[in-house]
Amino acid sequence: MKLVLFDLDNTLLAGDSDFEWAQFLISKGVLDAEVHEARNQEFYDHYKAGTLDIHAFLDFQLAPLARHSREELDAWHREFLASRIRPMIGAPARALVRRHLDEGALTAIVTATNSFVTGPIAREFGIEHLIATIPAWENGRFTGKPRGAPSFKEGKIERVEAWLESLGYWWGSFESSHFYSDSHNDLPLLSLVSDPVAVDPDDTLRQHAQAQGWPVISLRNPQ
Repeated sequence: MKLVLFDLDNTLLAGDSDFEWAQFLISKGVLDAEVHEARNQEFYDHYKAGTLDIHAFLDFQLAPLARHSREELDAWHREFLASRIRPMIGAPARALVRRHLDEGALTAIVTATNSFVTGPIAREFGIEHLIATIPAWENGRFTGKPRGAPSFKEGKIERVEAWLESLGYWWGSFESSHFYSDSHNDLPLLSLVSDPVAVDPDDTLRQHAQAQGWPVISLRNPQ
C-alpha cells in the first residue's frame, strides 16, 4: 500500500484558504478591514518568506472563532466554501486526488491551516483523513487557541507520525510514501518521504527540487 500526503494551500488549491478565510470575514464585516487586512497580509508574507511565527499567527487567526457561535461559523463557512474555495479547485487537482484514492492509497491532507477551515475542504476532495492545526474547544465554543503541536514545518512530521501510529502504521508499513507541496516550509516532510513532489513550487522549493532531482508538476488549469 502507498501513503499519499497532500499539502492544501497553493498545492491542491490555487490559493491559500487561511488567508482567504480572513479576507472573507473582512468582506462580511466580521473583522475590521483597517485592522485585520494589513495584518493578514503581513503574516502571509512572512509565511512565504519562511519567517512566520506560527504561534503569533494562530493567536491572530483563531481569535475570530472564539467570538462567534458554531452555528454562525458553520453558516459563514458554507458560503466561504462555495464562493472562495471551489473556484480555487482545478480539475487537475481533483483528478490527482481521485487517482490516488482509486489505487487504494492511504491518503491525507497535511496542512498548517486549522481544521475548522480545512475539514470541509478535505471532504470536498473526498479525502477522509485530515492532519491540520487543531483549534481548542471548550464548553461548546472555540477558545481561540490551538490544541497540541501546530501542523507546521517539523510539526507536520510529528503530527503525521502520531496519526500513522493511531492507525497501527509507521513509515515502513508502506511500499512508498508521497508528499505533494508547493512550499519550502514543507522541506522537512518532503525530505522524509520516499517520493516528494513539488507542485507549482515557490522559488526556494523549485531550486531545491531541481537540485535533488524531485519531480516538479503543475495543477493549475491553463488559462
